[in-house]
Order: sequence, then structure tokens, then C-alpha cells
Amino acid sequence: MPDNRVVVYQGPGKVSVEGVEYPRLELPDDVVNGLGVERRAPHAVILKVATSNICGSDQHMVRGRTTAPVGQTLGHEITGEIVEAGDDVLFHKVGDLCSVPFNIACGRCRMCNEGKTGVCLNVNPARPGAAYGYVDMGGWLGGQAEYVMVPFADFNLLRFPDRDQAMEKILDLTMLSDIFPTGYHGAYTAGVTTGSTVYVAGAGPVGLAAAHAAQLLGASVVIVGDMIKERLEQARSFGCETVDLAADGTLTDKIESILGEPEVDAAVDAVGFEARGHGGGATEQPATVLNDIMTVARAGASLGIPGLYVTGDPGGVDEHAKVGQLGVRIGLGWAKSHRFTTGQCPVKQYNRLLMNLILSGRAQIAKAVNATKITLDQAPEGYQEFDGGAARKYVIDPHGMVPA
Repeated sequence: MPDNRVVVYQGPGKVSVEGVEYPRLELPDDVVNGLGVERRAPHAVILKVATSNICGSDQHMVRGRTTAPVGQTLGHEITGEIVEAGDDVLFHKVGDLCSVPFNIACGRCRMCNEGKTGVCLNVNPARPGAAYGYVDMGGWLGGQAEYVMVPFADFNLLRFPDRDQAMEKILDLTMLSDIFPTGYHGAYTAGVTTGSTVYVAGAGPVGLAAAHAAQLLGASVVIVGDMIKERLEQARSFGCETVDLAADGTLTDKIESILGEPEVDAAVDAVGFEARGHGGGATEQPATVLNDIMTVARAGASLGIPGLYVTGDPGGVDEHAKVGQLGVRIGLGWAKSHRFTTGQCPVKQYNRLLMNLILSGRAQIAKAVNATKITLDQAPEGYQEFDGGAARKYVIDPHGMVPA
């Protein structure tokens, strides 16, 4: 009989909570067969999941905009308590409460040794880099579950130093697995520093995290653009300026009305490949945000691009978009000497320091993204509401561990 439950993709717009086998200290078939490594994983732990968040990246799969097959398990933002540890786990023990970077990393390869844990070479035969519960990312079980296996635990896990303190701030700390480091990575690689003016495209959770991160990095003004009024209102709730991209007028004019000039020092794309053009009823134009941030960023600026872009999109607007080939005005970026940073956030570069900001009270990430607790059985409803534009970051609490 199944003794674990996990959220599963059931086709475009549909997820369900299904019973699966309790995890073992073993690597998935994709990794074992594709890389020719031993199945046994004495370096792994099993976590009782305390929290697991719904991510915008999950929504791309659930909308049918990736090549995810029916039956794909979901969830890569995981925080949990160790309930079993392999014989080779030396520095973590049963009972530890830990954050799990969404990037699965071996800690042994060239990329891991260079700190590029988002493109580990030993965890996914399909390409560099892996993640829990994601298409083409190595076949690892999703973490929107009751229990999950975490490999290479000594390298991957971030243990919270005081369990009671951590549980008091669990809605903030749950953001360390992905969204907070990813937003911070977007702002940091965009060059945000003391006094910067910043434009963040997208007021979903990653955009809001990037905006809060920009504030922590010392930005003087953070402007967030979106088409959903509720999300713009959420951005204003913690001190951001906003621009309504559904309203008439150009983005440069809207920025000039706030700053007195049409350009910013740094820009972040927190939208990705499902971007739409400006104005009410605008159609999908996947290169819109990339072109926008090049337009509004000053010459010599850096552009942070945590928004997801894929190599396979069955719902792409044309044959080029279906393989990730977009109409990007690279000549504009070249002429302005822009620097681009793309790809998965290497979570381990940031998560410990961001944990310290949370525990000290400096960072208020749960407030910024409007963290909202739901049960595992409420996950399908959470997916629907999030897809409808709800200005919330849904946090799944499978075991009722999150304080009321």
C-alpha cells in the first residue's frame, strides 16, 4: 500500500494528490541508468516535509507549456525534518530541520567545486543540473509530498541552528529553497547596489522576492511592472513603486513619470517565456520582457534574468518559440553594452546568508510575497488560484507543522 502522497501533474490545468511508495535511500532510474552510477544512496536522507511551496515554474508544467508527461510529480521548494539518514551522512542527524536547495548537486564535480550548483554534472543524464519534481531534471521525486529523499545530504542541506526559532519563522525560511535566493540572484546579478534605481518585470512571487532583495541590497527606488492589479498592490505593500502594463502608455514614459528619467540602473526579468505584450488583452509575445529590460536599462547596465526560458514549449506561439528561439533585440543589448545573467539560481551561494537575514528580522520575505498556508489536499485549489493571478505564495503544510 502507498505510504506517501505527492502532487502529480495529470494534464493541462490538472493536478491531483496521489499515493506513492515511501522513499528509499536510492537514486532514481534516470540517474542510475543514464550515468551508470550505483543505485544505493548512503549519502542521502529522508525528510518529513514541513513545507513545500507552489512555484511559478511548476505552473509552466501544469499549463501544458513544457514537455512534462502525465504522471510527473511536482514540487522543488522543500523544507523538512530528517527522519532517516544513510550510513555516509556525517554532519546531519535525525531530527534536524533543514532547507533543501531546489538544485540537486553532488558536491563533487567541476561545477559544484566552482560553486555552480545549478549545473551539477552528476545528477541528470539529460543535461547539466537537476531539480526535484521537474521535467527533464533527472527523474527525482517531487517535494510537494509528505516525505522526500534528498541525496548528497551533507552537501545539499542547510540546517537551521535553532529548531524552535526556525518554526516561529518557518513561512520565511521556507522561501530559502528557491524563491528568495532566486529573486536575490536576479537583483544581485543585475548589479543592484546602494542607491540603485531598479525595474523588476513581473509581480509574481519571484518578482516580489527580487524587489525585496533589491531593497535589502540598498536600492533607492524599486519599480515593479505587471498587468494584475492585485499583484501590483502587493508590491506597493512593502514600499515598491509600480507600473500597470495593462494601461495605455509606454514603459519608458511610465518609468520617467516616477524617476524623472526613462532609464534605470538595473533591471530584472522575473516573467520568462510566457510573457505578453503591453496593454489590455495583449497576446503572448515571449521576448517582450527581455526587450523591455534592454530598453529601460541604462548603457553599461547588467540584466538579471531569473525568469524561466525553456528549450521545449508545446504551446509556443510559433515554431521558433516552441524550441526557445525568440525575437530578442540582441543588437540593442550589444549597443548598450549590457551584461546578461541567465539560468538556474545557484541556491547554495545565497541561502545561508539569507537565512541569517531572516533570523535577525532584517528580511521579511513571507510578508513581501504574501505567504499563504494550505494543506496538501488543497494543492489543486492552490494551483488554480495561483494560475488565476492570486497575489499569494502558496505554502503546502503536509503534516500540520506550521504554527497557526
